[in-house]
Amino acid sequence: MKEVILSALQELIVPELDRIKEQVGQVRAELELTNRRLDDVNLHLADLSRRIDDTNNRIDDLREELTKRIDETNKRIDDTNRRIDETNKRVDDTNKRIDDLREELTGRINDTNKRIDDLREELTGRIDDTNKRIDDLREELTGRINDTNKRIDSVREELSRQDGEINRRLDRLYEIIVRRDEHFKVEERVTALEREVDELKRRLAA
Repeated sequence: MKEVILSALQELIVPELDRIKEQVGQVRAELELTNRRLDDVNLHLADLSRRIDDTNNRIDDLREELTKRIDETNKRIDDTNRRIDETNKRVDDTNKRIDDLREELTGRINDTNKRIDDLREELTGRIDDTNKRIDDLREELTGRINDTNKRIDSVREELSRQDGEINRRLDRLYEIIVRRDEHFKVEERVTALEREVDELKRRLAA
């Protein structure tokens, strides 16, 4: 009976154990395959981790480089801003000096223009006075010249009349002297008369 039971159990259990063993073998094969895949994944993850570390290192290096360059750029910007501020201050100072100089020169120009206007007014007045004096002097001299010309004409007319009279008197005197044979005395008197006439002409001409 015991053998029958053992035989029956063997017939029932052994195939099942074989099937289980087969399934366990399949599971082990699958586990091994999964482990290999996990190993591959781990290797891939390790490579990815290494690449990520490299990338992070490069990012850190790049961050450090960019930070340094940004700091340098900021320093240059600060220096530039400082120079711009200094330039703006110098420009403001220059503009103030220009404004002050413009104000000073404008005042001096205005003073100069006023002096020029005053001088022009003074010179205009003096020129007007001089022109009036010149006109008065011209009028006076014209009158005096006209009077002198009239006197000269009168003297010329008088001299012409006297010259004719003297010539007639000389002719008569010459005739008398010649008749009386006093030629020498007549010449002396004629010479004296000529001197008198010359003196009279000279005085009239002066």
